[in-house]
Amino acid sequence: MEETWRWFGPDDAVRLDHIRQAGAHGIVTSLHHIPYGEVWSIEEIERRKAILAQNPSLGLHWRVVESLPVHEKIRRGDADCAPLFQNYRQSMRNLAACGVTNICYNFMPVLDWTRTELRHPLPGGGTALRFNAHEYVGFDVFILERPGADEGVPETLLARAKTWVEEASEEQKETLLASIMAGLPGAYERYDVAGLRQILAAYGEMTPADLKANLRRFLEEIIPTAEELGITMGMHPDDPPRPLFGLPRIVSTEEDIADLLAMVDSPSNGLTLCTGSLGAHPASDLPRIAVRFAERIHFAHLRNVAKEPDGSFMEADHLGGDTDMVAVVEALLTEGKRRRDEGRADWRIPFRPDHGHELADDLGKPTFPGYPLIGRLRGLAELRGVMTAIARLKDLPL
Repeated sequence: MEETWRWFGPDDAVRLDHIRQAGAHGIVTSLHHIPYGEVWSIEEIERRKAILAQNPSLGLHWRVVESLPVHEKIRRGDADCAPLFQNYRQSMRNLAACGVTNICYNFMPVLDWTRTELRHPLPGGGTALRFNAHEYVGFDVFILERPGADEGVPETLLARAKTWVEEASEEQKETLLASIMAGLPGAYERYDVAGLRQILAAYGEMTPADLKANLRRFLEEIIPTAEELGITMGMHPDDPPRPLFGLPRIVSTEEDIADLLAMVDSPSNGLTLCTGSLGAHPASDLPRIAVRFAERIHFAHLRNVAKEPDGSFMEADHLGGDTDMVAVVEALLTEGKRRRDEGRADWRIPFRPDHGHELADDLGKPTFPGYPLIGRLRGLAELRGVMTAIARLKDLPL
């Protein structure tokens, strides 16, 4: 497995030499300053690569892009998407020309990963990302006031949500909105309550079947180009794996993944295995998912979550939480051996330690939520130890 690290570019508070100190060589990055739908030029891609190469002694390289974003018009299924598909394909061609051939992307409408708490206190003073079901319901039902938002919500959860909204200060409500918006990458637009209502209305009464049809259309447009260029596309699952604010989520379960891979049955159409996103679903069996879809896993985000009965969850230690991380790592190492035995040069599956806790000197630093240095360094070290032990015990290549 290839140890990689997500880096948000020159504005990231985590420096490249710190990433190398953590032990990673692969950089996972994106051109967040380019608006959705515009072409990533070769000049811009090479500019980012030149930054990584400024200190050759670090030995850093860029093979995985996270993300090459999908425009909202494509997710909505608008009729006039031909120029957007053309631009996406040209960005793919330019990335491949620069040696970047592994693309992570998602198909989550409007919002990326969503949490209600960005700094939940941990013993000893660290902090973690957390999703509180009552705060989400309180925002959706009583602040956003989305019609039908209370349908299917258990009475006890609804009552707790109402109490939270009634007792919360305006500052707490503003912090909740900011936390929900924090999953949007880079410098892209954040919404206030009115703006969120407006963008949600643009999706109308979209059903999961509608969104799946739009995903199929996207895949049919871009996977042939991926095959031509030798690019692998790894869909990131929904985070959290549940409908949000009335919007459907269609890559949340094991069977959703099977549907995704069957839409265009190509080795280029694959999965970014995110154990944290999928692990927040009560029915997910991550080791089974890793084994079942091993041949189509192009990238992995390894982290853990601890779930609660009401749908809340907290991001746990990388080797804590509800997911058997040791079994997942064994599945990925076993697949790497199969690829090596086939003679593939790219047999190592790239992975990164996803979301870490804020710990020690990271506290208070302007890092992106979920992406401090020390918490991820700890996670990578733990995962490296698991990998090394499994490789030795099972005679698998690292």
